[in-house]
Amino acid sequence: MTALQHVKLGTYYVVNLPDPDDFAFWRERARALVQCDVPPDRVAWVEPGATGSLFSHGERRMPVPDDPDRPVRASKRYLSLARNAALHSDPDRFALLYRLLWRLQSNPRMMEDKADADVRRIEELDKAVRRDAHKMHAFVRFRMVEERDEEGQPHEHYVAWFEPDHHILRREAGFFVRRFASMRWSILTPAGTLHWDGEVLREGPPAQRGDAPQGDPAEDLWRKYYASIFNPARLKIGAMLKEMPKKYWKNMPETALIPELVAGAQRRESAMVAAGELEFAERPETLDAIDKAIHACRQCPIGSLDNQAVMGEGPLGAVLMIVGEQPGDQEDLAGRPFVGPAGQVLDAGLEEAGIDRRRAYVTNAVKHFKYVQRGKRRLHQSPTAKEIDTCRWWQEAERAIVKPKLVLALGASAARGLLGKTVSIAKARGEPIPLDDGSELWVTAHPSYLLRLDGPAREEQQRLFAADLAAVKERLDQMAEAP
Repeated sequence: MTALQHVKLGTYYVVNLPDPDDFAFWRERARALVQCDVPPDRVAWVEPGATGSLFSHGERRMPVPDDPDRPVRASKRYLSLARNAALHSDPDRFALLYRLLWRLQSNPRMMEDKADADVRRIEELDKAVRRDAHKMHAFVRFRMVEERDEEGQPHEHYVAWFEPDHHILRREAGFFVRRFASMRWSILTPAGTLHWDGEVLREGPPAQRGDAPQGDPAEDLWRKYYASIFNPARLKIGAMLKEMPKKYWKNMPETALIPELVAGAQRRESAMVAAGELEFAERPETLDAIDKAIHACRQCPIGSLDNQAVMGEGPLGAVLMIVGEQPGDQEDLAGRPFVGPAGQVLDAGLEEAGIDRRRAYVTNAVKHFKYVQRGKRRLHQSPTAKEIDTCRWWQEAERAIVKPKLVLALGASAARGLLGKTVSIAKARGEPIPLDDGSELWVTAHPSYLLRLDGPAREEQQRLFAADLAAVKERLDQMAEAP
């Protein structure tokens, strides 16, 4: 009787997996089953230690393909997701992987269907496993114990306890070997253990939390350091609990401090603000001094990102100051304002209006590029009102030194940086707004806003933008003619 005849007669195939994370074994068996046209409802995938399978009475001998060279379709996206999903703790994951593989044979583009329930599920498993691995990298805490070698000489050994949600221990071993190559260490988990002696990595049986040390002398120093770098101004409890769930706290010595630090966060933030006001009591007196100061500024979270401060540029005594929102990706890399796509739109608009950019002082309300990382790309994020207000100190210092007669704000963020309040571009544009130092503020849209539009909406906003710049040019000419 052939394998195909077995299937037609209703034979079930039970595949006993040697390890819960053995994707290579599953892949080999799944390939053979597809080649034998065995549908998903005729296969049971059984992990070590599983009992009570509904299919345990069926045919256990694997079928032999009539054509072992018959191709089996599996897209790169499927394989990438499947390798991670296979490590999930869901007992139905291997059945899901086989069901998807079976369906791919008749629909090779199925993985592109975001509405498909199986595709959504494998994406969920993949995400959960990647998150679990990230937590392991972040929250494993080694504690030192002293041991003696065969010759009786003492040496340091570092032991950590971790409770993964999924079968990631073996897969993530390489990360710790690379990162702590010169240490002797062990990672203990309820699913198994890893032991590295500096040369060889060994696996061991499951452990209990009591097998791991509960502390070491260095932890007091670490807690003092953690308390000293805790920034109450950046505290967001919801985000903290999302990134560092309480289930991991018992393994990390610093978390014992968190309740007290959170409780006193408001008081400490008020003290930091007061200290910051004292620190900013005297503004820098030169543009070079501002340039140095903004590169060292960490008064808001944007300054702590992987970026560089971008100083304004232009002549001292410029009649016109142009203020944008913040540097973009290209401005951050170049260290100069408005050199990217928005800068090209601005340059074209100024040229059409007859305004020489070289004679204007060009800067931003916020001095650092705020972004969120997406793979290799850094995607722009708008600064918050608090971040704009914090950076207003530097923009006012620039204005006090340059002393422009007219200030052009590009966008609502720039306008807030100059006025200290949010205004509507539609209501504020086209008319001068007096500033405290005697200069005039004119408001228009940010060039990047024009780039995001299309069709008639873009044409209308380009017309308004050109009209605003023409009005600024007319006002500059009037100022030049005045005695």
